[in-house]
Amino acid sequence: MTTSKTAKDKRLKDSLVKGALATLVLLSFFLAYTIGKSPATELVIALPFFLAYYFLQFTIGAEPVISAFQDWIGKNRWNVLLFPTAMLSLYFVYLLLNGQSIVRGNPALLVYILYFPVAVFAWRNDPVRKIGWLDFTVFTLALLPSALFSIKQNSNVPINGGFDSLSHLMIIFTGVYAFAVVRGIKEVGFELNLGWKSLRTALLVWIAFYSFVFIFGRSVNFITIIGYSEPLDVWLKSLLFTMIGTFLHTALYEELFFRGILQNMLAKRIGQGKSWFIFWAIGFGILLLGALLVGYTLEGQMKWFPALVTVVLFGAAYLLEKSGKYGFGVYTALAITGVTFGLVHYHAKSIVYIGLACLAGWAYGYTYHKTKSVFYSALVHTLVNTGVLIFGLKMMR
Repeated sequence: MTTSKTAKDKRLKDSLVKGALATLVLLSFFLAYTIGKSPATELVIALPFFLAYYFLQFTIGAEPVISAFQDWIGKNRWNVLLFPTAMLSLYFVYLLLNGQSIVRGNPALLVYILYFPVAVFAWRNDPVRKIGWLDFTVFTLALLPSALFSIKQNSNVPINGGFDSLSHLMIIFTGVYAFAVVRGIKEVGFELNLGWKSLRTALLVWIAFYSFVFIFGRSVNFITIIGYSEPLDVWLKSLLFTMIGTFLHTALYEELFFRGILQNMLAKRIGQGKSWFIFWAIGFGILLLGALLVGYTLEGQMKWFPALVTVVLFGAAYLLEKSGKYGFGVYTALAITGVTFGLVHYHAKSIVYIGLACLAGWAYGYTYHKTKSVFYSALVHTLVNTGVLIFGLKMMR
């Protein structure tokens, strides 16, 4: 027992040290980005919050930290509410220190997002039960408000610097805390594990996907080569901070919710059943209809393209599932999540873009499946989103 506890404590310490080192590395980029752009007073106020929140981001998803949270919650059922309460309290303190009002905007939305999924899962108090309708309902009701409505409070770090926002970080934390800690869903993958094999997988997926995008995009006049108009040092700095911002603010958020939670839960739910084909058929029918509606309600050529991509991805999933060599339900979940991810980019108003986003969803999902880490799928996501800067391209939407 003592040996087991010692090993557990060591793993926890190692996770915290790794998170601290990652936070310090990010701090150097944060200072390079903000010094000279934000008043010194704002920077001084922001630093402790930056360190606390990003340290939490780099540690909250580690298995030893999740286990420690669960042990602590198990001592008193009300402990489950202390984490979102602490996050909300720090958030309000940050606003007040920067002369912001805590009642302006839409703070009730943030309160709802922080407490709703945690309260529901704590109420059920059954972290080992099978994935069911309640999990997907909570996911939908927790995610949709954060995606469709703005909190409308300025919580940028620094307050006028815009490196990231505390409200955005807290929504990410809530996803990990509610689903991985309180609900107890395994393999959410929000853990920073550095490994050459995973990095190689991510880079190969990106190269393969972007090679197709370039060749196909050029053939249909979707991509134009514009080159570079800035000096090398300016371009490199712009690219670096664009990539960091994309990774932290867009990619991690979307990969956590789409891959670490949704695709993960779908794969587990399908695996619990007797037939993957039922889920495949229902998902294919609904999403093919959605792809057709998307294509034929937008202006432009190739209205069939999102539907074609849907057929290709579900066809690939069918063949992979039928072979029985790659895990029961894994690729059905990947196809459903990938196409859904693409179709929700309807706001882009580009038929070709949406079709390629469906393919990108498959690429990100495949990376997550192979690496079991949303950090690596977020890396691919970041490289794809910044590819136009890397290669000097322009997308003709």
